[in-house]
Amino acid sequence: MENKNSITSTNILAENGLLSQVIPGFTSRLAQQTMADAIDNALHLNAQLVVEAGTGTGKTFGYLVPVFLAQKKTIISTGTKNLQDQLFFNDIPIIKKMMEKTFSFSPKVVLLKGRSNYLCLHRLQRNREDGRFTSRELAQELQLVYEWSSMTHTGDIAELDTIPEDSTIWPYVTSTPDNCLNQDCTFYKDCHVVKARQQALAAEIVIVNHHLFFADMALQEEGFGELLPGTDVVIFDEAHHIPDIASYFFSTVLSSRQLTDLARDSEAEALKSAQDMQQINDASAHLQRSIQAMRTALGVDMRSLPWPDHCPQPLSFAITEIKDALKYFEAILKEGSVRSKGLESCWRRTSALIERFDMLTKPAPENTVHWYEMHTQSFTLHMTPMVVAEQFKKYMRDKKRSWIFTSATLTVKNSFKLFTETLGLDNAVQLHLKSPFDYRQQALLYAPRGLPDAHAENYTEAIIDAAIPVLEANQGKAFILFTSHRALERAALYLEDRISFPILRQGTKPKRQLIDEFKQLGNAVLLGTSSFWYGVDVRGDALSCVVIDKLPFAAPDDPILRARIKMLREQGIDPFWNYQLPHAVLTLKQGAGRLIRDVHDRGILMICDPRLVGNRYGEVFLQSLPDMTRTRDLATVQQFLTQSVSSAHHENISD
Repeated sequence: MENKNSITSTNILAENGLLSQVIPGFTSRLAQQTMADAIDNALHLNAQLVVEAGTGTGKTFGYLVPVFLAQKKTIISTGTKNLQDQLFFNDIPIIKKMMEKTFSFSPKVVLLKGRSNYLCLHRLQRNREDGRFTSRELAQELQLVYEWSSMTHTGDIAELDTIPEDSTIWPYVTSTPDNCLNQDCTFYKDCHVVKARQQALAAEIVIVNHHLFFADMALQEEGFGELLPGTDVVIFDEAHHIPDIASYFFSTVLSSRQLTDLARDSEAEALKSAQDMQQINDASAHLQRSIQAMRTALGVDMRSLPWPDHCPQPLSFAITEIKDALKYFEAILKEGSVRSKGLESCWRRTSALIERFDMLTKPAPENTVHWYEMHTQSFTLHMTPMVVAEQFKKYMRDKKRSWIFTSATLTVKNSFKLFTETLGLDNAVQLHLKSPFDYRQQALLYAPRGLPDAHAENYTEAIIDAAIPVLEANQGKAFILFTSHRALERAALYLEDRISFPILRQGTKPKRQLIDEFKQLGNAVLLGTSSFWYGVDVRGDALSCVVIDKLPFAAPDDPILRARIKMLREQGIDPFWNYQLPHAVLTLKQGAGRLIRDVHDRGILMICDPRLVGNRYGEVFLQSLPDMTRTRDLATVQQFLTQSVSSAHHENISD
């Protein structure tokens, strides 16, 4: 048995190191060892470390090995569920196997999800007794959940894969911070959320996602606040998501869905324990009518808009109606609160929502963006801080611990400035590790000639016309990534019947199912928007072409963007060069990163937007991308693809 104190991360990750004994064909990487050494130091010094590790560095083992060696309580936070599962089910078992074999040491690792991922036994029972479901499909799904509830040990709804992820049954059988009864619940001892928290408290390593981490950090509502004080190390993988997620969770938010759920939950609780209080049903109906009236008063546009400085009369009237309805509801529920813990909970929820609704319909404090989102039948009100650096710094100052931030895309022109300033990482050590892939040999960057201005009416059709010869030469095997859903839908219609390859379109099936089908088909063309720009890993021949329709600048009418642009201008800072352009560069790097995922991958990155080569700022994008061979000539692209096919065929024969 080895002495753990004599072993370093570099020893484990070296060519004939310990990891090579448990991973067949393991390849040592200098960049991975450099990253692990830097993390070793950060863990020893309780320091902040920011690492951009290019695709292929092996950053997951680059931070897992130091964490296992350090034996410190660690939270690993990821940006996507895919990476969470990859860590827990694939990568960590490999490290555990090595540690057990070498040191007879195996830390307890727990995967912790947000409460909406766990079955709520109270809400399941109440909704079965309520019999409110007139939809046959929902009633059948409720019965499936009930049958599964007696078999599951974890209550993780992902186990029940016979019900779609987007089914409307889930909100009825899971809880929220608003409607959870906590220790007043009759099912508290059997609560799956409580059990998951308890397991996490006892674990050495806890894997969460960014949304759960920040929800608990900002709101202290998911129980994660119990874990953080005892934590020595926090690692953010896919850290490029953090500024936007932190901004959202430091916001004050209220959706009309929360108000509607309150009304319906109150009716259900009254049916169970206060059937003689008809006024609860009457007050609920009044509140729901008021909510619908406000939805109508906000207009028909399904988009995000700044909150008006002066509310028009119909909206002002609707706001007053909801306030009056909530106050009346609160008074009625207070009277009924003695009947049951459920009604008492609804009364307390009403009081909290009155306060929040009042705050969100008044003028916003300074340095806050006041805005709202419109949905088909609902709306959401927001107050978002313009800057989150001070709030985030406060959490990092509260206790000495190591904070590690890593991603393949954190720099713009080799600078971490945007990322570190946004989060207030004033003292962070910075490490930039380039990808070990040979991009000049493996990839070709194609910027086609002759395309119209990116804002032209026929632009989407023009890029499809330009892409078809590339798709034909590549025999499909492509992602076409769009910056808007409208462009995607338009392209899908235009592309139909113009190519012989299978076309997969975002929105027709769950993301994971689309990716699996894309891999299985082997010659498909997948059309996707923002969620397909990151967190998608397709290695090998199935994906050898990525087409990007436009440089991904944020929509200019986004209320948060507009407010930040105004703030920067008032500070004498150019918002385009210092904010809009750097954010677009990071997004483009994410999209481009879908192409080369392995040392054997080859392919074409086709960026259609003529601004890439026709505008001064195009060079900033080019300097931030991997060092690929560039061309504007279609014949060069076709020749590259012909060579790739020939090379792949030769490899297959050799195998």
